[in-house]
Amino acid sequence: MGRNPSDLLIFIGKRLLQLVPVIIGVILLTFVFTHLDLTNVCSEWYTHAGAGTIANCKRTVDQPWTTQLSEYFVNLAHGNFGATQFGTPVGPSVAAYLPATLELVLAALFLMIVVGIPLGVVAAQYSGRWGDHLVRLFYLSGWATPTYLGAVIAAVFLAPFLGLPTRGDFSTATVPFPQYTHMSVVDALLAGNLPYTADAISHLILPAAVLAFINMGIATRMTRASMLEVLPLDYVRSARMKGLSEFWVLYKHALRNALITTTTVLGITAGGLLAGTVVVEEVFDWPGIGQYAYDAIGGGGSTPNFAGAIAVVIIFAIAVVAANLIADILYGVLDPRVDWR
Repeated sequence: MGRNPSDLLIFIGKRLLQLVPVIIGVILLTFVFTHLDLTNVCSEWYTHAGAGTIANCKRTVDQPWTTQLSEYFVNLAHGNFGATQFGTPVGPSVAAYLPATLELVLAALFLMIVVGIPLGVVAAQYSGRWGDHLVRLFYLSGWATPTYLGAVIAAVFLAPFLGLPTRGDFSTATVPFPQYTHMSVVDALLAGNLPYTADAISHLILPAAVLAFINMGIATRMTRASMLEVLPLDYVRSARMKGLSEFWVLYKHALRNALITTTTVLGITAGGLLAGTVVVEEVFDWPGIGQYAYDAIGGGGSTPNFAGAIAVVIIFAIAVVAANLIADILYGVLDPRVDWR
């Protein structure tokens, strides 16, 4: 019996309702640790701000905690994440930094797909033999490498060898075209500026490769496991008996079904990639929210920005929840055995 497409909306709605409590829980935790746990919130948060900002803060904290919590939720719903210690609103800054991180994560995810999945197919094809062992050595090396170490090695040793830049998203401080999305490669392509597109890609390669390499094992291992389940099935054997090439059997017939599990795992991994951006963006001076988070917690001797750090935590949590939602939806769409009702 076929599935009713209208049931997909109900399926998505149920998943959304299940994830809402997670987001509310994260927001409640940030409120408790930042509003109720500090003895003098205003002095901690706004050391360098003007008297007006501190006075407004004191008027807020003098209210009952229930009132503070409701205002906290209302402000977040309107994109108001508070202000820095100097009184500068956090929301616009976070919005400006976020697209660059999104570009970095998508580039890393793309590399994980185009490299990690074929490696998983190779590992399954040569299961228990030299090809499998080499692939396993590769992705285990990535898993065992701390993010900061991989980023430093890439910046110090690989960059000079490959002739790739290690600072920022462009070689010049200013670009001769408008930045609509604040994603370097996308904006350069939209402007039709091929030299700047090549320049933006060259800046993106190493930080994206570091993120992808460290997390590559997830895609590779899941693809290998799924392929090993699919390869002995009758339809794969029938494809071989018809005289089809091994490449066509593996990538046309076997991989199609094996990708169901891998695709959903990659969706979850996309949210987890955000955690690695803090270190990678700082090492490569990538202008994303990871670098903003590093500066917000006082990295490099900068003034701590409590509101900014909290905003990053909330945004990262929402991103992970959204990635899990997308993964659930993809699994429900790709796997016909999942009942949408």
